[in-house]
Amino acid sequence: MPETKRLSISHRSTYRYDTAAKYALQRLRLEPRDFQGQTVLDWSVRLEGATRQVVYDDAYLNRTELVKADEGATEIVIVSEGNVEVEDRAGVAGPDRGYAPLWLFERATPLTAPGPSLRELVRDLRAECDVTPDGLDHLHLLTQMIGARVAYEKGRTDSATPAETALAAGHGVCQDHAHIMIAAVRLLGQPARYVSGYLLMDDVFHQEATHAWCEVWTEGLGWVGFDISNEICPDERYVRVATGRDYREAAPITGLRQGEGTESLDVQVQIQQ
Repeated sequence: MPETKRLSISHRSTYRYDTAAKYALQRLRLEPRDFQGQTVLDWSVRLEGATRQVVYDDAYLNRTELVKADEGATEIVIVSEGNVEVEDRAGVAGPDRGYAPLWLFERATPLTAPGPSLRELVRDLRAECDVTPDGLDHLHLLTQMIGARVAYEKGRTDSATPAETALAAGHGVCQDHAHIMIAAVRLLGQPARYVSGYLLMDDVFHQEATHAWCEVWTEGLGWVGFDISNEICPDERYVRVATGRDYREAAPITGLRQGEGTESLDVQVQIQQ
């Protein structure tokens, strides 16, 4: 029997404004769904200083909420938490597609647009092994090549850093690793998508952020996940929350604000078995 884990997750995001915003709207993708090898036992999203406006499933079947800051609020607290049971499927997520056609995941986005460094990476990969739409060897080799060329370093990139920039610079975090592999796989002619979620880390209870990896569509298996930052295919320690063509379409929280002043964000993520 595949190994399973029951994970307890708490994700708290606190936005603080030095002056009350005239208008602030946040889009949340914080609720995991039942999936192959993943069962949500219970989950809730609580708000302080904001009111839920609408809840819907987007084109990728991500549970999405729009919340609006309450009038006069100088602090918004979003707490997403629950329990999820996850099974080790060796990274195979299966044939799930949502409403988006596969060809959509073959198209470049601003964050995954190819440049000289990405094209060189793909040329080097082709020189090392055969690339087939139903094979995995070239994908595993690609994860190793990206890991060797892009060191995991915090604070050197941000959510707006394109894959080409991170690869050329040689440093980044899980988001950059995922974008680089997505961009390279699309150059090979295969569909690839971004996944945001959570990872149970050894001896780490408090985390500063969520996690990210990528999935590649392969003939016969469907979507298969690859976590370049940890050099592994997702197992029973991973909880998937949202997918999209890149970070912007799967980000846990995005939004807009009107008004003067500055804002700060504090994120606390706790994951335990």
